[in-house]
Amino acid sequence: MRFIARLIVPLSVGLLTTLAPVDLALAQEVPTADTMLGNLSGLQAPSDLEVPALRLQAADRVKSRSDALKRPLLVPQLNRLPHVNVDIQFNPDSPVIRPESYRTIARIADVLTTPALMGSVFLIVGRVESNGARRDNNLMLSQRRAESIRDALVTTYKVSAKRVFAVGLGEEQLVDANNPKAAVNQQSMIVTLREIEPVAGGGSVKPPDASHAKKSRKAGK
Repeated sequence: MRFIARLIVPLSVGLLTTLAPVDLALAQEVPTADTMLGNLSGLQAPSDLEVPALRLQAADRVKSRSDALKRPLLVPQLNRLPHVNVDIQFNPDSPVIRPESYRTIARIADVLTTPALMGSVFLIVGRVESNGARRDNNLMLSQRRAESIRDALVTTYKVSAKRVFAVGLGEEQLVDANNPKAAVNQQSMIVTLREIEPVAGGGSVKPPDASHAKKSRKAGK
C-alpha cells in the first residue's frame, strides 16, 4: 500500500503541475466584469446590421475564394460598435463548449443583465482561425459555435432570447489578418447592436430584426 501511495502522489502532483499553467492562462484571458461592461457600454447610435444579411455576406465571400492574407474585414462596422473579444474554448472541430469556459459565459451573462445594459440587444460573433480546413466548413463551424454561446446564455443563464443573436463569420473577420493562423482569431465577439424596441401598448419587446426583415422582404418583391 505504501508503494502504491508513493506512486500516486507524484502522479497527482505532476498532473496538477501540468494543468495549473493552462488554468492560469485561461484566467488571464478572461476580461473582468468591469472591462466587459465598459467595452459594451456607450452605444452612440443603433446599428442597422441584420443577422441574415451578415450570413449571406459571409457566404458570398467564401464562394469568391479571395486570399486570406489580402481580404479586409468583412464587416468593419462591428469594430466601431461597443464590443469585447472573449476566449471561449470549444472541443476540436466542434461547437461543444469546454467546461472551463462556462465561467466566462457566466460573467458575460452577469454583465448583459446589469441595469446599464438591460435595455440593449447584443450580437454574438463566432470566428475561426485559418486552420487549413475549407473556409465554408469553418464558416459553418463558427455559426454553430456562436449559437452554442447564445444557447448557453439563454438556457443556462436566463438572458432573454430577444436580446441576444448569433452569427458566424468564420475566417472572414480575423482579429489578426496578418497572422490568419494565430489562436487569437478564434476569439468570439460580443457586440452591442441597439436598444430594445418596445411594442406599442404593451410591456413586451419585439425582436430587433423583425422590422428590418420585413423591409428586406418587401424590397425583394
